Amino acid sequence: MSDKENYIQNLFANRLGGNKFGKDTKIYKFEKIKRAKRAAMEENPKKELFDLGVGEPDEMAFPGVIKTLQLETEKPENRGYTDNGIQEFKDAAVIYMDKVFNVKGLDPNKHVNHTIGAKPGLAMLPSIFINPGDITLMTVPGYPVMGTHTQYLGGEVVNLPLTKENNFLPDLKSITPDIAKKTKLLYLNYPNNPTGANATRAFYEEAIDFAKQYDVVIVQDAAYGALNFDEKPTSFLSIPGAMDVGVEIHSLSKSYNMTGWRIAFIVGNELVVKGVAHVKDNMDSGQFAAIQKAAVYALENPDITEKILAKYRRRLATLVEALNSVGFDATMPGGSFFLYVEAPKGIKGGQRFQSGEEFSQYLIKEMMISTVPWDDVGNFTRFSVTFAAKGIEEEIRIINEIKNRLLTVNFEF
Repeated sequence: MSDKENYIQNLFANRLGGNKFGKDTKIYKFEKIKRAKRAAMEENPKKELFDLGVGEPDEMAFPGVIKTLQLETEKPENRGYTDNGIQEFKDAAVIYMDKVFNVKGLDPNKHVNHTIGAKPGLAMLPSIFINPGDITLMTVPGYPVMGTHTQYLGGEVVNLPLTKENNFLPDLKSITPDIAKKTKLLYLNYPNNPTGANATRAFYEEAIDFAKQYDVVIVQDAAYGALNFDEKPTSFLSIPGAMDVGVEIHSLSKSYNMTGWRIAFIVGNELVVKGVAHVKDNMDSGQFAAIQKAAVYALENPDITEKILAKYRRRLATLVEALNSVGFDATMPGGSFFLYVEAPKGIKGGQRFQSGEEFSQYLIKEMMISTVPWDDVGNFTRFSVTFAAKGIEEEIRIINEIKNRLLTVNFEF
């Protein structure tokens, strides 16, 4: 290694590992999955691999959304920076929150701002509130971005386990007063990734009381908010007092098949939204106006989400039945497109699975079925029904083939 390479290696910030950056030999689970899939396909070139690990929609955005983007892209007035968003998108977001989630009284100029996807919005929030030593409460298993940025800023992450016994809701009563007093942010995510659980109204009320008691900001990651199998999806912001203590982040990625479009919005408490706008001014110059206008079309047509939701409900119900026929204890989730099940202990008279990861690797290598393991709180595996399939007959064929492959062994649970 040259001297120049040496000196750059020594300049990496401690938050990235300092001079050890890039030298960690640990292989993360998603990279292990990718490698296992490649190896399995090379070993079995004529056997179909079923990918139930993909956490994004399997279809394109609907034609009306795409057509709107095409038309708006051609307009010269859409060519410039949008900074903190175009008015039409903010207005549409407010109407959408009222129509779909019954959240009323929002001012588009005070309570909402767009973000270039939900992920950057989550990443910005610690910059508004976290000083060294402050705490962010993160639910696990879950999406770690807000916690990662808390640690970048010298803050501390305290994990709240989501257990099956507690219906995958965090136990707020387990938080000690010492931790609560140092807490600035509480991250929630319902419908939840990866568990698919919904939060109850009673839980949201408890969380609001906790936030008011300890001066905490609640961030509800509603990336799957509209993918809810309840008769009427519940927004955290529809609960009395929620606007006093927090915000919700809504994404069009999952609910409108717009993953790569990178458009979302943060909505709720005026001061939190104002803080996001300030940080955002120093991080990006806004999403392309034509994408925002295509998103307006989407938000004005929530029936698109209803069609997408019907597909996921159908697939999940079929998968639940298939897995239970093999011996799993699978139940229909409250929302999302995920099915979160306990991994088997092993195969009767044969291989043992010490973790969800070992089971997941077995499925890829031996059965050409790709899933995602979650071992944060027990040994679980996440199946996603976003596998590629054209039509209902193809869906049924794939799930039946998955069932038949699983039936070739006798799992022990």
